[in-house]
Amino acid sequence: MTSWLGKLGFGSRTPEASMENSASASFAQGPDDDIPAPGQHFAQFGAGCFWGAELAFQRVPGVTKTEVGYSQGFLHNPSYEDVCSETTNHVEVVRVQYDPEECSFVSLLDVYWARHDPTMLNRQGNDVGTQYRSGIYCYTPGQEAAAKESMEKQQKLLNRKIVTEILPAKKFYRAEEYHQQYLEKGGRFGFKQSAAKGCNEPIRCYG
Repeated sequence: MTSWLGKLGFGSRTPEASMENSASASFAQGPDDDIPAPGQHFAQFGAGCFWGAELAFQRVPGVTKTEVGYSQGFLHNPSYEDVCSETTNHVEVVRVQYDPEECSFVSLLDVYWARHDPTMLNRQGNDVGTQYRSGIYCYTPGQEAAAKESMEKQQKLLNRKIVTEILPAKKFYRAEEYHQQYLEKGGRFGFKQSAAKGCNEPIRCYG
């Protein structure tokens, strides 16, 4: 049986283990091949801890589904503990499904920039680590172009350099169920926060 450390490339490396690691990385670095609902589009964002970011997107009219998970890493099917080890290169992301007839990708970008500080490298507030990096992960060339244009506009409003990465969306690994809609369900302290469309109540990051 391959150990957890072995999956990450530590310890003795047999040819079989090397091939397994290579296959795992290749799969994890592949495109997100999930399919949105008919007439819907996907978008994927990294903005620090995914709990607060998800609630912000849940509130956007035209967003029909949100999921939190892990992407951009080299380990197939990572756990939260794997990601927090900072050895897999995953980032905490929110995958947003939206109806483009009701909600544009640009409007999602506006929510994204407002939700976090894109000048912070590998951290947001007290959350520190590569899994908290800022990123926009694109499904189409159109999304990529819009993201770059939006970032250029955002940079003009800030006096520090934006460190957000803009990359193709890769395999999305849905996080453990307790992370899903975490703040809407009550968060750490059991106080539910509204996910109603258009709600502008302040978001308490941990509940």
